[in-house]
Amino acid sequence: MAEFKLSPSDFCFLWEECPRCYYLKVARGFGRPAGPFPQIFGAIDRAMTACYDGMRTEEISPQMPPGAVRFGQKRVRSGPIDVGPDGAACTLSGRFDAVVELDGGGYAVIDFKTSSVRGAGIPLYSRQLHAYAYALEHPAPGAMGLAPVSHLGLLVFEPERFAHLPGAAAHLDGKLSWIELRRDDDAFLAFLRRVVAVLAQPEPPDPAPDCGWCRYRRESRENNL
Repeated sequence: MAEFKLSPSDFCFLWEECPRCYYLKVARGFGRPAGPFPQIFGAIDRAMTACYDGMRTEEISPQMPPGAVRFGQKRVRSGPIDVGPDGAACTLSGRFDAVVELDGGGYAVIDFKTSSVRGAGIPLYSRQLHAYAYALEHPAPGAMGLAPVSHLGLLVFEPERFAHLPGAAAHLDGKLSWIELRRDDDAFLAFLRRVVAVLAQPEPPDPAPDCGWCRYRRESRENNL
């Protein structure tokens, strides 16, 4: 029985960008070369995690469900999820930004984002947060578990102003907003079924028409490079 290890972060972009590249990475272990990732985004994420650790949500945004921020930057891993054809299964493995321990019981999984998040990007991030929530509620043996997860959301920082401070220092400030995401496990499991059905195929799917990586690989073969 095939069992595929899926990264929640790949649901946001790689799956959407090119199903062939996604298949090659997960089913064949042949990923794209690592590109330069702007370190500023990771630095802001870490700074937000440290700043909000233990803070009450009403101090952050009145739209957030009441509770306190806990468990920053923790890894999760689910048990096997039987969603594929012919017994194929998957597991979910990744690291969330933070969890809110809710006053009324239960938890909220939150993700920190820098710059605006609107329109088509919201469903993509919803998949990622659903994966973290599902893994927390269905952990693998020895993995972190929290239940129930009743809220999902994005805490979005949109930088607007840069200010110089005395003593060769500076700060960046801007708008902070909370985007609540509706939890829908049926839709998420249906998405996983589509993903695993592709991964269970004996051959990779066709590339996306505008995938530069697939075009580069094809042209390299055609030119015997």
